[in-house]
Amino acid sequence: MVKLKEVLESCQEEYFLPGNSCCAGCGLEIALRWAMKALGHNTALVTPASCLNVVIGLWPKTAPNFPFTNMAFAAAAAAATGMEAAFKAKAHRFPNRGWDEITALVFAGDGGTADIGIQGLSGAAERNSNIIYVCYDNEAYMNTGIQRSSSTPHGAITTTTTKGKERYKKNLPGILAAHEIPYVATCSISEPLDLYDKFKKAKSIKGCKYIHILAPCPPGWGYQSEESIEVARLAVKTGTWILYEVENGIMTLSKKSKSLLDPSKRAPLIDYLSKQKRFSQISEKDLIELQEIIDHNWERINVELSCQEQYLK
Repeated sequence: MVKLKEVLESCQEEYFLPGNSCCAGCGLEIALRWAMKALGHNTALVTPASCLNVVIGLWPKTAPNFPFTNMAFAAAAAAATGMEAAFKAKAHRFPNRGWDEITALVFAGDGGTADIGIQGLSGAAERNSNIIYVCYDNEAYMNTGIQRSSSTPHGAITTTTTKGKERYKKNLPGILAAHEIPYVATCSISEPLDLYDKFKKAKSIKGCKYIHILAPCPPGWGYQSEESIEVARLAVKTGTWILYEVENGIMTLSKKSKSLLDPSKRAPLIDYLSKQKRFSQISEKDLIELQEIIDHNWERINVELSCQEQYLK
């Protein structure tokens, strides 16, 4: 993994500029800033309806210092596919002009990914479109009033699940890995160097790449804005959010999650939940269910890693 000092020295330019209207402590802003440090200026971004549509500011005072296209809720993956096709056509017609060096990037929320945008995303994955699709997951429709999405975890309060969500969080990285695309990864804003490394790798790979980032939301989750990094870090430490990569079908746990295969190394789940008002009404039954989900996810990964090890021998 690259060292923080090396990244800060080599990537001093900011591509998502001050003056945007993100909430204080916004996980989205942190995620996008670090992603762009890895990808650089030869990047064209598409974003569907989401917080990112509205926090960038009105032209000509927009915050992105790179090509940025607002897109309809369901169409981000399709638009990025078309954009990449245009770059490819330009590169064929005008070789050595740098058109083939531009990365087509999608940055979408969980609503625009797990729900409204999943059809277009699945199509892009099936075609193996040469794009990077990113879901910054704040686990609800934050831009439109904190309604539940299929990425909202069990027991969480939203404006449409006032007694806590009954259903469970959709496993989008698993769904995309099932499409057998070249690269799938999970990240957290609490681990910026891990995030940086994974975007660097994604940029170097041809085909469809999917990166899923935990991006906590202070007003939506109910915690103080200065606690965003700590909340995200607790999600990793408790094993709630597992950091891994799936490259050409081979799964690898990231450094911060690898030791957590041992359940005794995981922090108590209540340490994470108690930081957030959205879990303020959680019952003992729900707490047990959430812990069972976490344990099941780790058991599934353990089995997958074991089978993978046998297969590769």
